Amino acid sequence: MTFSIVGRSADGAAIGVAVASKFLGVGAAVPAALVNVGAVATQSYANLAYRPQALALLSTGVDAESVVKGLIAADDGPVSHRQLGVVGASGPGATFTGSDCHDWAGGVSGDGYAAQGNMLAGPDVVARMQESWLATSDALPYRLLAALRAGDQAGGDRRGRQSAALLVVSQGRGYGGTSDVWVDLRVDDHPDPVAELARLLTMHSLYFESPDPDSLLPLRGDVADEVRARLASTGFTGSDLDDDLASWAGVENLEMRVVSGAIDPLVLAHLREVTHVEQP
Repeated sequence: MTFSIVGRSADGAAIGVAVASKFLGVGAAVPAALVNVGAVATQSYANLAYRPQALALLSTGVDAESVVKGLIAADDGPVSHRQLGVVGASGPGATFTGSDCHDWAGGVSGDGYAAQGNMLAGPDVVARMQESWLATSDALPYRLLAALRAGDQAGGDRRGRQSAALLVVSQGRGYGGTSDVWVDLRVDDHPDPVAELARLLTMHSLYFESPDPDSLLPLRGDVADEVRARLASTGFTGSDLDDDLASWAGVENLEMRVVSGAIDPLVLAHLREVTHVEQP
């Protein structure tokens, strides 16, 4: 009783899943992804064993359509109630909807994606997800979220809203470059989970992504004077502005946006938000 989209970035470097449901903690059950391998969403009387099985098959070079067929053929449970979507590191995605899934139920797939849902407000939910996916070219987390939002705005799960999740993997894109998990966000119980997921993704970008080099402001002149004064108001009064800024940013969980000799405009905006300094 869920709607989801599995997708791959145009360059194949990122793969992920976005999902929403009137179900507690849907992110704990539906999505799985492995960098350079693929992603799977299992739902509607979900068989959670599909997650490692699908990724194992994809890792051997089996295409998404064959993975779906293999999972269904090997399942000795209520296959007619199952639904899943799979995308690999290349080629088209694939989707399956069992004949006994609660109406409305169905899915669509194409090059690099598959969208599906059951117990939906109607076929427009999946259609709007597909339209959004095809119409956007944002970074994968935002593209998946946009498709999920489109499905939610078309009615989503006809029982209502409760949870949503976003999982995206890409080599070295995790915190500090030490993980392949780029985004792993869950809203387990909320009256508007897709909107809350969007809020969390915005926060994630601020805290965990590196700044745009072209946007950096050199730490000199008026910028340096303002930063020094604002840092001093928080107790950072050392002789080295770079060190003070880095220390303050660490306290604020903004260490991923620290660049020696410059300041990220987003960091400056946050510094202004949390400090008050009289301007001359």
